[in-house]
Amino acid sequence: MAERKRRLVIAIDGPVGAGKSTVARRLAQALEYIYIDSGAMYRAMAWKAVQAGVDIRDRHRVVAVAATTEIRIVASPSGPRVLVDEQDVTDDLRTPSMDEASSVVSTYPEVRERLVALQREIATDGGIVMDGRDIGTVVFPHADVKVYLDADLAVRAARRLEDLRKRGTAPAFDVVQADVLRRDARDRGREASPLMVAPDAISIDSTSLTVDEILFQMLAVVGKVLEPDKS
Repeated sequence: MAERKRRLVIAIDGPVGAGKSTVARRLAQALEYIYIDSGAMYRAMAWKAVQAGVDIRDRHRVVAVAATTEIRIVASPSGPRVLVDEQDVTDDLRTPSMDEASSVVSTYPEVRERLVALQREIATDGGIVMDGRDIGTVVFPHADVKVYLDADLAVRAARRLEDLRKRGTAPAFDVVQADVLRRDARDRGREASPLMVAPDAISIDSTSLTVDEILFQMLAVVGKVLEPDKS
């Protein structure tokens, strides 16, 4: 009987607008793995704090909320759903206000520690693709595959603007680009788990690549890892 193919842990990191979520979702579908958007977990934690009436800039109160909050991501026919204390909040998370709130909450080391523990629980049996800012450096330092996805600032800002338009808002391009720069600075300069390239990550510049082209590169990397030992 053929040996069951190993199920990998795949980490995809990069700044806002690099295309992580789109590619990670496609890769998970191709491999029949679970896709985990770590950013959604931070938005969920921010959502819980806001619902509790907590000022997200009050670090101690946010940390207290995080300590007793359970977050799960479950599969569904429509895609992954985010549960906060068993309440499905998926549709409440993709808003500009939650983007901003999660960006603040994610700077708190205690919140990151709590969510890293939850993320590692999800990956116990492998078979996941997770994207974020510190997946290959902190959450899964021994991930089977690590990819760092990046793109030029103007391209990332344009992608971000398109995403916002799909949600029903249309700020000026200059405003969006300034926001991307601000979020880059916050992600790279935060005390806990700053955004950086893992030494053993494969870097891909998505500036001029299509999603299919990026996916092709990633599947080639995964295929090599899954090749049987020829020694």
